[in-house]
Parts: sequence; structure tokens; C-alpha cells
Amino acid sequence: MGVLRTLVRTKDVDTVIHQNDEGESHGEGLSKTLTARDLMGFGIGIVIGTGIFTLTGVEAKNQAGPAIVVSFAIAGIISMMAALCYAEVASAVPTAGSSYTYAYTTIGEIFAWIIAWDLVLEFALGAAVVARGWSGYLQSALGLHGSFWDSIMGEGSTVNLGAVFIVLVLGTVAAVGIKESKWVTNALVVTKVAVCLFVIVAGLFFLKMSNLTPFFPKSVPAEGGGEELKQPLWQWVSGIQPSSFGVAGVLVAAAVVFFAYSGFEAVANLGEETKNPGKDMPRGLIGTLLICTFLYLAVCFVITGMVKYTNLDEGAPISEAFKPHIGIAGFLIGLAAVCGLSSVILVDIVAMGRIGFALSRDGLVPESVGRAHPKYRTPFFLTIGTTIVVAIIAAFVKLATLAEMVSIGTLFAFVVVAIAVAVLRRTKPRMDRPFRTPQVPLLPIITALCCFGLMASLAVETWLRFLVWLVIGLIVYFAYGRSHSKLALGSRGRIPGLHGSVPLDKTDGKS
Repeated sequence: MGVLRTLVRTKDVDTVIHQNDEGESHGEGLSKTLTARDLMGFGIGIVIGTGIFTLTGVEAKNQAGPAIVVSFAIAGIISMMAALCYAEVASAVPTAGSSYTYAYTTIGEIFAWIIAWDLVLEFALGAAVVARGWSGYLQSALGLHGSFWDSIMGEGSTVNLGAVFIVLVLGTVAAVGIKESKWVTNALVVTKVAVCLFVIVAGLFFLKMSNLTPFFPKSVPAEGGGEELKQPLWQWVSGIQPSSFGVAGVLVAAAVVFFAYSGFEAVANLGEETKNPGKDMPRGLIGTLLICTFLYLAVCFVITGMVKYTNLDEGAPISEAFKPHIGIAGFLIGLAAVCGLSSVILVDIVAMGRIGFALSRDGLVPESVGRAHPKYRTPFFLTIGTTIVVAIIAAFVKLATLAEMVSIGTLFAFVVVAIAVAVLRRTKPRMDRPFRTPQVPLLPIITALCCFGLMASLAVETWLRFLVWLVIGLIVYFAYGRSHSKLALGSRGRIPGLHGSVPLDKTDGKS
């Protein structure tokens, strides 16, 4: 029982709320410079990227047909419910750790570690995947073809130097400062949103209603359905014949295109750098989802209306749809893709730095690794280290087959946040909540169940890879984190502070 108690020990909410105050006053904490508009810029910067530029064609052609709009709508609604849950805890407990810290204050340390390990997978893998995509889009937009360019920037290259270049450049921006990251992200966001609006408005002139019929193509047996590990988990468990299109196809596509919404929770990692998190966090999170969902649904409708879903290009569906009608559109959309993917990489690296900062502050990784730089006010060395690791992965590893792992990691984090909202309402009923999630506990319960439903629509092999990653994380936790956690010191009369432990007040358990 003693061991079990150490695994589920929780961090005091009040400690979390004030843990950056000392560092901020001494110029050693994270700098509070962000507004709601900046948060939406970061959110849109990480959300609009690979999903809309590639997954639209792949999933419409192979799983949903024109009903890909419904798949994006399902994923968007579940994301919005999760955003409402995030908004409550992110405004009440603004922290660099986001769902990791929410789990730490509610369900225990080991679960918090699992979530952090999961988020590292999501952001690192996402940044590496997108970096390789960035290299390919730049090659296409600038017409850099031939054996030389293919050998250094193509997906088949031994070392993808284009991916390495963009990761190192954006990693440097992320390390230098949050203001610099904000300026670059906002500039990239304006460019890609403008091109998305161009796609929507111009595409309306080339719609053919015949391309949208049938809207829900008839269900057919899935190709490769005999491969058990490639089946959605729920079909494998139930023994139902795997199928594409129809209702099953729409649900499978929804689980995959959820990748397009993943990353908005990175906004919650910027809580300690937000001027007024009570107001700005809910606006940033909800505003991000509203804008991105509208753009996604509109672009999906236009593209499947311009081109029959059976003829969609899987590599570059949007630019290929416009080439027969507007010659320059291919270049403009390629430019938007380069901008969109650049901002995704940047925000992924920024988010990973904040998660590492929170872990080091809690002692689960060495404190010196994540300490904020006195000049740049960012987790400088951790960000540089993260950048190097992502660059190496992007250089050598083809990660297209692992893209679903980003979705399963995100969904798992959403489940934890939904649980945290319900638990904190019960354990901390008087906690100041600038934003309150409606219909608690009903909405968090529905959110968690919907996320589990989408997770069950992902392939069995994705679940196996995810479980292997979690096992590795548990080994790291028991080898280092459990014994070095600052809450371990708290059990002997001390609790964590920004620069180490501070005495525990025996009267109320607060520092």
C-alpha cells in the first residue's frame, strides 16, 4: 500500500498556480507576454498543417468519399468538447505542463508521467513527420526536381537535409524567445489562412454537384482486410468484417483526420507565459477550434466538389484539384503548405520545451535540464536538445506509417483532461474558475467516451506501438522519476518549488 500511495501522490493545486511567481519576479521564470490573439496564432499555427493538406485526399479516396466533411465534423466536435474541458483547467491552473500537470493534481504522479511521456511522443513525432513533409512541399513548390534534389529532399533520400534544415532554424527561434516565436508564427498563420480562404472562395466556382453524389458511398470490404493488425481495434475485437466507406468508413476516417486537430492543446502549455490566463486561455483555445473547424469543413466540401473522390490525389489533393483551372494555384497552395508546416514544427518544439520544463521542475527529469535561461526566459538547453533529437529523427526515419500514433496520443491526453475537470470540481469545489465547463460531469464523461470511441477506430498495430512506448516510459519513471520526484521529498515534510524544495507549512499543507 505504501508503494501504491507513492504512485498516486498528487501535487497541490495552489502550489501549481504560484510555482512560477518566484522565478518571474527574479527574472528566471517564463516571461508573461502572450494575449488571446497570440494564443490563437499559436493554436492555428499548429493545427492547420499536414491534416488539411494531405489527409483530406487520402481519407476521402480510401474511406469516406464526400462524407469526409462529416468525418472532419465529428473530429471537430469532439475536439471542441475537449477544448471546453481544457479551457476550465487551463484558465484556473495556468501551467507549462498542461494535461501533465492537470493529471498530477488529480489522479496521481504515475498517470501524470504517462501523459507527459505521451505528449513527448505526440509533439516529437509530429514535428519530425511534418519536417519531412515540409521538405517535400518546398521541393514541389519551387520545382526542385532531379536526382540531386530528390537525393537530399525527397522522401526516399538517405538523409533528408531539407527536414534537418527547417528543424534547426525553427528550433533556434523557439530557443531564443517566446516573443520571436510569436512573431514568426503569426506571420506564417496569416499567410496560410489567406490561402485557405482563397481555396474556399475560388473553388466554389468550379463545383460540380455530381462529384458529391453519392455523398455516403456504399460500404465495401476494406482492402487488406485480412491483415488483422491493420484493422480498427473495435472491428478486430467484434470480429466484424473490416470495411471502407459507409458509416464504418466515416468513423475510421474521423479517427485518422483527428490528427488534423491535434496540437491545439499545445496552447495550454503556454499558460505561464500568458498575461491574463483567466480570460485569454479560454478565448485562445475555443477561438482556435472554431476557426480551424470552419476552414477544414469548407475546404473538404470544396475539394470533393471539384474532383470526384475516386480521382483525388493522395499526395497533394488541394493543389492538384486547382491545376486544371488556375495554373498559379499550385504555387500558392504549395506556399501555404510550406508556411503551414513551418508553424506546426515551431509550435511543436515550443510545446515540447514547456513540457520538459514542467517535468524538470517537478524532479521527474534532472532539474538542470529544463531550467529557464536568464536572458531568453525559455527552457533554452532543453529546447536545443529537443531540436537536435527531432532533426535526427526527421533526417533518417520515414514516419508516415506512425502518423496515427499522434492521434492516439492526443486522444489519450484528452481523456485525462476530461477526467481532471470532473475530479477537480469535486475535490476543489471552491477553486477560482474564471471559465467553467458547462454540464459537468456530463460533458466530460461524454468527451472521454467519444475519445475512447475514436481510439477504438485506430488500427490494432497503432495500439501495440502505443503500448510499447508507454512501457518504455514506465521503465524510465521507475528507474529515475519515482525516486527523484520532489513530491518524494514532500512526503518527508517538504514540497517542490521553482528552485528546489521549500519548507512545508504543517498547518494547511501549503507553501
